[in-house]
Amino acid sequence: MSVWKLAAAAAALSLLLVGCGREDSQAALDAAAKSLQESIEDKDNRALMALIHPEFSANEGLDKDWVKRTATLMFLRHRNVRVVALNNRSWIDPTYPDKGYSEAQVALTGAEGLLPQRVGHYNVKLEWWRTEGDWQLARMNWD
Repeated sequence: MSVWKLAAAAAALSLLLVGCGREDSQAALDAAAKSLQESIEDKDNRALMALIHPEFSANEGLDKDWVKRTATLMFLRHRNVRVVALNNRSWIDPTYPDKGYSEAQVALTGAEGLLPQRVGHYNVKLEWWRTEGDWQLARMNWD
């Protein structure tokens, strides 16, 4: 095999591996977003907090402690909590592969029985940071 053919084959293999890495990172990002939703619906404070980056911040300077307090209060107040994500999409920053983003329209409901007693609709923007191979929520904004 000529040197040129070998170099071309190595380059093609490298591109395939880079593409697979992106797909794996995207799948991991999608899984982290799904885990966030599931941890809220399962009222699993420990799993939720594992997804929150230590430097988390949200609208108006809210921090990781705010997430814990708010989730605890919501979990105590409502027996059933549901998160319905509409038009959701996630992507990895093409320039900084350790940053990912998610956007969705979210309906958040809380209920004691089957019928929701409290419903909120939000446009949510999330920024994820990959830390030690895991995606964690670092920034969150909503309106």
